[in-house]
This record gives sequence, C-alpha cells and structure tokens, in this order.
Amino acid sequence: MNMQIPPFTLERQFQEIGSDIEEAVIKVLKGGQYIGGQEIAEFEENFASLVGVNHAVGCNSGTDALILALRALDIGKGDEVITSSFSFFATAEAISAVGANPVLVDINPNDYLINIDLIEEEINSNTKAIMPVHLFGNAVNMKSIKALAEKYNLKIIEDCAQATCTMWGNSKVGSIGDIGCFSFFPTKNLGAAGDGGAVTTSDQNIAKKVRELAVHGSPKRYHHTQIGFNSRLDTLQAAVLNIKIKSISKWISNRKKIANNYLDLLERNSFIHLPKIDSENVSHSWNQFVIKLKNYNYDINNDYPELFETDVNKNNSLRNLLKLRLSEKGINSIIYYPIPIHAQIAYKNKNFSREKLINTERVCTEVLSLPMYPEISYEEQVYVAENLNIILKSCINELQICA
Repeated sequence: MNMQIPPFTLERQFQEIGSDIEEAVIKVLKGGQYIGGQEIAEFEENFASLVGVNHAVGCNSGTDALILALRALDIGKGDEVITSSFSFFATAEAISAVGANPVLVDINPNDYLINIDLIEEEINSNTKAIMPVHLFGNAVNMKSIKALAEKYNLKIIEDCAQATCTMWGNSKVGSIGDIGCFSFFPTKNLGAAGDGGAVTTSDQNIAKKVRELAVHGSPKRYHHTQIGFNSRLDTLQAAVLNIKIKSISKWISNRKKIANNYLDLLERNSFIHLPKIDSENVSHSWNQFVIKLKNYNYDINNDYPELFETDVNKNNSLRNLLKLRLSEKGINSIIYYPIPIHAQIAYKNKNFSREKLINTERVCTEVLSLPMYPEISYEEQVYVAENLNIILKSCINELQICA
C-alpha cells in the first residue's frame, strides 16, 4: 500500500504544541486587546534576540517587511536595487511597489543563490541597495556582499523569508546587512497561523522609521509625519509565534537531520543534482530540500509558455514526469519556482535580458522540492528516497535520455 506523504503539513506540529497555542489564543480573545499589546512586544523582543539584533518590528507579511525596509531607506522612484533573479515574485514586487527598479542578477546553478561575481557590473549611479535572497534556507556569501556595499556605499536589505535561523559564519542572517526581512507564512521554518512578517535591524533610527511607516506614518496616535500604510502584526499571530519560537531550535535541528538523511538515501547520477552548501561558512536551516533534474531539452529560444509549462502532457521533461510518477506513489512535491521573475507577465515591459538570466531560466525547468517538515519520519523518508531512485531510472528510460 502506498504511503501518503504531503510536501508540508502543520497537523503533526499542532499535535505537539496545539494545547499551548489554544491557551495563548484564548488568553488574547478573553483579554480583548486584538491590536498591539503585550504579545506583540514579547514577540518582537524574542525575535530580535533570536536573530541577534537590537530591534525587531512585527508587520503584516514578508512582502510588507521588504516594502517597509525599502521605504525606511528612502529608496523610491528612479532608484535601482540589485537582487536575485530566482526568488518568489514578492522580492522584485516590493522594489517596484516603492517606485524603484529591480535589477535582476543571474544565479549560481549549483546553489540557486545570486551569482556575486555578476553584481558589480550592474552597479551604477542609480543603484541604492543590494537585496540578497537567502533561498531555501541557504545563505548568500555575506562577506562578499558587504565588501561590495562598502565599496559603492550601498545599503543591504536581506531577504530572509525562507531563512529563519540560517547562519553565515557566526551571525544569523537578518543581522548582517542594514535590514533583515522575514516572513511568517505558515510554511516557513517559523510560521504563524496566517500572514505575518518582521523587519530586523540594529539601527535605532531605521527601527523607528519602520515602526512609524507600519502604522500610517504615525509616531503617535492621530499624528502623521509621513505617508505610511497599515501593516501591523496581529496580536493573535504574535501569540501563536511566541509559542512556536520556543521550539524553533529543535525544529531546525530536525530539519538538518532530515536533509542529511535525504543526502544519504538518494542515489547520485548525472541526471540529478542534490543540494550543495558552503558547509564551512553556512549553517543551513533547510526550509526546503530542493533537487534538480537535468533538462536536456532546454532552449533559450523557446517561448515562455512552452518553456515553463509544468503539465507533463504539454511538456514531457524529466522533472515534470518524475513529479507525476512520485504523486502516483503518494509522494507530493512542489516546484519552487516554475516561472522566473523576469518571465512574469507583470514585467513584460521591462525587457530583462534572457541571455543574462540563462541559469535562472534553466533551473526553473529543473527544480523539485521534496517533502520537508520537522515531523517527517525516517520511514517516510526512506519511502520517498527508494521510490525516487527507482522512478527516476524508469523516467530516464521512458524519455530515452542519454547522459
């Protein structure tokens, strides 16, 4: 009989801490203070301590955290922000939302992180910041990013949406640049029971500005010194996060064990690429475990709809076929991300260079995220790996691919 293994689940987590969450939520509901209050202050203090900064400001989402960070640094119309071409859309969307222009830099295809060697050639007089994306729980080389920022007097905004508790050297990401931006979307390493986010910094002036921007540009009630917006972290979400943050170290430890299990169980061959990290400098938090299946049919001249099609009946690539066959065995996987930022319809008028982003395009046709959550059992991992090893060989034969 097939096991049924989701790509991610919160049910098992709730079995572990559900009673504590219920108690915390009921306390807020009975107390009647649903905006602000003790729970918010407690969480911001706890999260600042976790990241290793002086200030954490809760907000509505990871997207809002990015917008607040950009606004706090006075980045706007005509400015340019350099960031990775391979990320969730919100990374570039936030830059556009403040009127600035996202400058997309290609990735290293081995670790999916921004190729630092390509950043300097994109810097000009309009460049105001670099926004490294710590993708999948991995960390960008922040020593190199800081060197570039210092050389050209640029700000650093870390996109840490998938990297709570990831470390570069002896520092947590979100504490290394000028500002760190976090998401508490439920699927994240530290997830709320809905949307939530935070901005982290050790700069008191930045923290003050972020806090005011998040409440309509208001330093005190009914006094507005700038145009802000409404981006408060809900008290109920803070209450949930205050419970969950107590378990984050254990959950990250579990994720590391799970990642090592996959690395031991999955067979190596020329068709599959397993995650690669700079183990000397990075402590990975494994928000996702992403493999890459080589796409021998990739052609930069292919039109976008065809190139990024994930339906195996329309695009019979190795990745798409493997995903289908795994699902038939009850193993559910996810594609992060099927369409790159530069190929999104929203940016059709930006005329991003496909030639400069060729690694990003190819990777979007190859990546597949395997089931990853702290509570997945070793037996379930064995089931995933053994089936993947067998099915991959079958798919290669079915597609008649030669190495």
